Formats: sequence, structure tokens, C-alpha cells
Amino acid sequence: MWNNQVIIMLLEGIRDTLYMTLMSTVIGYVIGLPMGILLAVTDRDGIRPNAVIYKLLDVTANLIRSVPFLILLIVLIPFTRFVVGKSYGPTATIVPLVIAAAPYIARMVESSLKEVDAGVIEAARSMGASDFAVITRVMLVEARTSLIVGATISLGTILGYSAMAGTVGGGGLGDIAIRYGYTRWQTDIMVVTVILLVILFQIFQTAGMKLASHLDKRK
Repeated sequence: MWNNQVIIMLLEGIRDTLYMTLMSTVIGYVIGLPMGILLAVTDRDGIRPNAVIYKLLDVTANLIRSVPFLILLIVLIPFTRFVVGKSYGPTATIVPLVIAAAPYIARMVESSLKEVDAGVIEAARSMGASDFAVITRVMLVEARTSLIVGATISLGTILGYSAMAGTVGGGGLGDIAIRYGYTRWQTDIMVVTVILLVILFQIFQTAGMKLASHLDKRK
């Protein structure tokens, strides 16, 4: 069973998994980062409280995060088909991955920004810093270690989501595990795909935590 065709299939599965995970994380942060900043800024204790905006974002994030990803994946099939023209494959899977990841990322960003010492923010504002300057030069800089840790956790979570997408032909290692390990009862391929997913997860986690440790100015 372990011929060149199987090896090529696994290599393509790794490629597709990395493509889905990394692209979804990047696009997820394009949406989730500003959303998380707004959540932190407009909160009752934020630098620019706004109950309406905060509540709207809060409800949106909680609503999407409360839906299990597998169900969200199925519900979004018509929308995915509308956006990319099909509902299967790695590119199509990015659509539900981004929608699931963005509010999760937003919450991670919000939590990180709320850890910033209020005294540092007040010091910056007392020196005449604008809200934009406080966010970009104080809050994001002071929270960078926590933000990287959050990004590392988010990356691992999205990797797990990408594997779930294999149940509906999402591509990648998850798809291989379902098609061969489950449907055809080829346990050896199932075990190898699980090992590969664990290795990818460990690489992401190790690299992210080392970067966070390197940037931690408290050390």
C-alpha cells in the first residue's frame, strides 16, 4: 500500500493543510484583529467606551463561536459555493474557517489588550497621545507577547478545524484520514495522518512560543 502514489497523496495533504491553515489564519486576523481592538476599546473600561458597538460585536462573536464548527461548515455550504464557486476542496474550506476563526481571534486579541497596564495607557494619554497612537504604539506593543501566544493558540485551533473539514471533502490530511482511514478501513494511513497533524501542531506551537518568549521584555 505504501507506494509513491500514497506518499505523493500525503505530501499533497500536508500542502493543502498548511495552505488552509495559514491562509485562514491570515485572513482571520485581517477581520479578527480590528474586531478585537474594537471590543477592547469600546468596552466599559476601554479608552473609548461605546455600549452599542461593544454589544453588537460581543453578540456577533458569541453567536458564531457558539455554533460547532462542523455544523457551521455544513450551514455555510451555499455561501461557500456562492463565494468560490464550489463547496469542496482546500480553497472552499477557507471560507468557513475564516468565519469560525475571526470571532475566536477577536476574543484572543481583546483578552490580550485588556491585560495591558492601565497606568501605561493613562501615561500615554496624559502626554497627549491620540486614541490611535495609544492603540498602535502602546496597547499593541505592550501586549505583543500575549498577542503572539494568542496567535499560536489560534493557529493550532484552525489546524484542528481544517482536519474536521475532511468530513465534507475539505481536502488536506483530514480528508485523507476520512476517505482512507475511515471509509476504507486503512488504519495505517489513518495513523500516519494523525501523526502528521500532531507534528504540524507541535511545530506551530513550538515556533510561536519561542517567538513570544523572545519578545517578552519582562525576561
